[in-house]
Amino acid sequence: MAELTRSELFPGVHLTAVHTEKFKSCVLGASFLAPLDRTTAACNALVPSVLRRGTQEHPDMESLSAALDELYGGSIEPVVRTRGETQCVGFLGSFLDDAYTLDGSAILEKAAGLLGELLLRPCTEQGVFRRDYTDSERQNLIDRIRAQVNDKRSYALLRLKREMCAGEPFGVDRLGDESSARAITPESLWARYQDLLRTAPMELYYCGSAKPERVADALRAALSQLPTDGVRTPLPRPAAKEAPAQPREVVESLDVTQGKLTMGLRTGSTVWSEDYPALLLANAIFGGTTTSRLFLHVREKLSLCYYASSQLEKLKGVMLVSSGVEFDKVGEARAEILSQLEACRKGAFEDWELEGARRSVVSALHSAMDAQARLEDFWLGQAVAGLTEDPEALARRVEEVTREQVVAAFSSLQLDTIYFLKGREA
Repeated sequence: MAELTRSELFPGVHLTAVHTEKFKSCVLGASFLAPLDRTTAACNALVPSVLRRGTQEHPDMESLSAALDELYGGSIEPVVRTRGETQCVGFLGSFLDDAYTLDGSAILEKAAGLLGELLLRPCTEQGVFRRDYTDSERQNLIDRIRAQVNDKRSYALLRLKREMCAGEPFGVDRLGDESSARAITPESLWARYQDLLRTAPMELYYCGSAKPERVADALRAALSQLPTDGVRTPLPRPAAKEAPAQPREVVESLDVTQGKLTMGLRTGSTVWSEDYPALLLANAIFGGTTTSRLFLHVREKLSLCYYASSQLEKLKGVMLVSSGVEFDKVGEARAEILSQLEACRKGAFEDWELEGARRSVVSALHSAMDAQARLEDFWLGQAVAGLTEDPEALARRVEEVTREQVVAAFSSLQLDTIYFLKGREA
């Protein structure tokens, strides 16, 4: 049975420690939390990649790899994610759990030390980041931003969020934009890094067999040089917004052979709402599972889409619908997707659909306890939200949701924006 401990190691620096003997590896992570903002997103995204290039003690990737090899081939990788309107940048590491070392040696303290080294003691020149490291990683970031268009399904959702939430932080991409990335210099990146060190709330995470007190001691020692002269202010919750009276429609053309029809809906509920479990079930019934309305009716029965699904952005109060369609079927597909939504609003779904959705959601929550990556992802979202409810407790709430509550959750959905990506000749 996993035991969760939540503690504050320094002002604004919190540790979520999951004590469990279920896994042979342990996960150790650190993320700076920053408001998602167009002016800083690219800079924030670049920081961990440049930090990962080298430290004062290990000035290049070769020596860092050697240090990780000594820890039974552990890994520490830069990560850039968003949760609602919060950008989370830092590192996520995986190491052999102490319980499985051949000679009974301790890895945790050494792994925490290396994580602290990456975060706090970067390899520098003339008081800022090395220019060659900055230039190289900046180009990699630009390439990643440009490459997003190559996955048309993800790109259509990216464009939908940008159009639907224009003027809202949620509309900013986690990697920032190309023009902002291109303008980054070693000096501006160093200044942004210093701001994060001094003012960004920080979330630390551990999952493994070590006792929480030992984990806290190891990370306190590793981060003892963290600046304390700033104020780490908790980030505000995303502001709620109503959908327009008439949904906005955006059509764009690219060299694609399959249309991408996406829709953005305001849910009226978020992870902080009492009716959030009902919203989880509504999403599962509508498009979140392989027994959903979108999958069984729109895709399988009517063959209007190559794929059709929905997903929740639980910290923002947004549902995103994604589908791949033939250009000449977009009108039919759109009408049928909205028809299925209207039927759900009226409660016109069968009991087996409700119970199938319930089993799917509950099963997914329980299975999160068995996968370290999913468990870390779940707790990062909870930490950003300021919540401590574990997957099993949320699953129990889902079990208690009534049909009437699910219908109410459907009734609160408001269509905001429709984005269609078509071919140039369509």
